[in-house]
Amino acid sequence: MARPTKSIHGEWTSRWAFILAATGSAVGLGNIWKFPYITGENGGGAFVLIYLLCIAIIGVPLMMAEILIGRRGRQNPINSLKSIAEEEGRSTNWQWLGGMGVLTGFLILSYYSVIAGQAMAYIPRAFSGVFEGVTADGAISIHKALVNDPERLLAWHTIFMLMTVGIVVRGVQHGLEKSVRIIMPALFIIILMLVGYGYNTGQYFDQSVQFLFAIDFSKLTHTGVLTAMGHAFFTLSLGMGAIMVYGSYLPKKASIFKVSLTISIMDTTVALLAGLAIFPLVFANGLEPTAGPGLIFDTLPIAFGHMPWGQFFGGIFFILLLFAAWSSGISLVEPIVVWLVENKNMTRLRASVYSGVIIWLLGLLTIFSFNLGREWRLFGLTMFELLDYLTANIMLPLGGLLIALFAGWVMKRNSSMDELGLGNGLLYSTWRVLVRFITPIAILIVFANLIGLLN
Repeated sequence: MARPTKSIHGEWTSRWAFILAATGSAVGLGNIWKFPYITGENGGGAFVLIYLLCIAIIGVPLMMAEILIGRRGRQNPINSLKSIAEEEGRSTNWQWLGGMGVLTGFLILSYYSVIAGQAMAYIPRAFSGVFEGVTADGAISIHKALVNDPERLLAWHTIFMLMTVGIVVRGVQHGLEKSVRIIMPALFIIILMLVGYGYNTGQYFDQSVQFLFAIDFSKLTHTGVLTAMGHAFFTLSLGMGAIMVYGSYLPKKASIFKVSLTISIMDTTVALLAGLAIFPLVFANGLEPTAGPGLIFDTLPIAFGHMPWGQFFGGIFFILLLFAAWSSGISLVEPIVVWLVENKNMTRLRASVYSGVIIWLLGLLTIFSFNLGREWRLFGLTMFELLDYLTANIMLPLGGLLIALFAGWVMKRNSSMDELGLGNGLLYSTWRVLVRFITPIAILIVFANLIGLLN
């Protein structure tokens, strides 16, 4: 298979467009929902420090690897890996790595869309004052009423998938790029508004800063270190084909190192700002920062229901969640759409609709796992729990590990050096050592922890 020099789907009009798109892919519910509560569960500042170090040694090198593979292949992840392997004189079976990445994103979006739909459902609830004066039991009841109603979940899941496919169908420049140029600035404006509101809580904002940034290693356990390593890997949207296919649209003149570093910094900034937005509300209302996964849907509504301007800022917060999920959802559809266009000669319209319908249908498993099908179990897990475990604990880390090995060991030194454009100096040598040795070992440790070998 000849390796094209440009993607048939077009290019980003600028380096900044790619940064916004890739940041949009990376910034999702994990930054705004998961990062604050795992920080709360693992003691705050020391956890944040380890997380930042892991971003540097796992996240940035692996993102560079995924982008360079995408840009060098200029096709969907399956075809890119196949053509590069052929060029390097290696087995074309590496294309299955691309296939696993595409499938992973496909499966993730099927349940991600349902969770995003729940965030969307909370927007009108917050603005209309449903949370006003709500108790802890009341907040839990509101969430249970939503997830126990398959028709409402289906409606919100459908709306989210229509929004997502509606962007992807318009192509790289008119769909993906135009959407992220609006969604990402709006996301940053909203989160800064929420941080500003948190700042006005005075002592509670100071308490939040202390909680997030005061380093006390006595509060950090080995489990916390492993959690930081795992989240540093997952937060950048790596191992699912999205960054690789976005990289295939990156102009040759753009520096992969600079864009990877910028994306990582922006993604981490959003996570930290989310903490500064959420924790002042938690502390001001006497709630627990260790509330776990229920922090967003069960705990924060209590805070919004008991604070001035709670209706407005509660609605704004759930719009923020929606925008974060939407930008990620777009990136998860793109790899399968590109594969269908390139390999099955479909139009983008047909490929987008076809992909969206299959993902929508698969999302029914997640919807029913919360209500009518909560007793449908495989290996003791509901369908939602099974999909989440399979993708997050097995497919993503395995994909990330193999991407690192491909970029570090399968691709020849001259090939990766040419694509990265770093010359043969210290920066390139550091990346090569990290992606060949340190990053794979770190991912193996994360993988072992996720499947229970280190417990």
